[in-house]
Amino acid sequence: MENEKYKKLEAVIGYKFKDKGLLDIAFTHKSYINETICKRGESYERFEFLGDAILEFLVSDFLFREYPDKTEGELTKFRASLVCEFTLCKLARQLSLGDYGYFSKGERLTGGRDRDSILCDMFESVLGALFLDGGLEPAKAFVYKFLLNDIEHKQLFSDSKTKLQEYAQKNGVTLRYETLNEDGPEHNKQFAVQVYIGDKAFSKGIGHSRKAAEQQAAYESLKQLLK
Repeated sequence: MENEKYKKLEAVIGYKFKDKGLLDIAFTHKSYINETICKRGESYERFEFLGDAILEFLVSDFLFREYPDKTEGELTKFRASLVCEFTLCKLARQLSLGDYGYFSKGERLTGGRDRDSILCDMFESVLGALFLDGGLEPAKAFVYKFLLNDIEHKQLFSDSKTKLQEYAQKNGVTLRYETLNEDGPEHNKQFAVQVYIGDKAFSKGIGHSRKAAEQQAAYESLKQLLK
């Protein structure tokens, strides 16, 4: 595997890996191992397991210190909104993590490079690789730089459907999502959804799943309402 391909990623992250092989593992999907002659255990799954635990610790520590007045329940909900698949896959796309992935031919053809669950896993596996290569500090810097900035905005985005439902109930109006169209092959569809509050059409959202499109539409509608 070519290690030069990671230069751009390292520049964006702000960290240069001493052992580029860790990044090779962090971007290796299990389908690639099944298709090639690789040693068992070299997919990103173990790194993702480690990264998931580190992520939960770092976010918990940050929220505990930054929000001393929040209850345990409030902190748990806040953390969940930050480390959910919906948030992490968006960050992974911003970092173009899917472009670095090693997949089987079948996984590539069925859209694995842009699948939400895989991108979320890769965000955590890269975090695991950072920890293994440089310890807690580079891992912490990564999380703070890409996840723990503008967190009120990220929480609003993650909780947008819930908040929009609360708005509708408070104002005694109905809330519904209408799917406008579905494009693309079965394995890589794109959905367009429109929000209706009462009889009024609000914002549209687009995503690779109906849920993601609804989330985007709810968020855009909340922004309209907040204005």
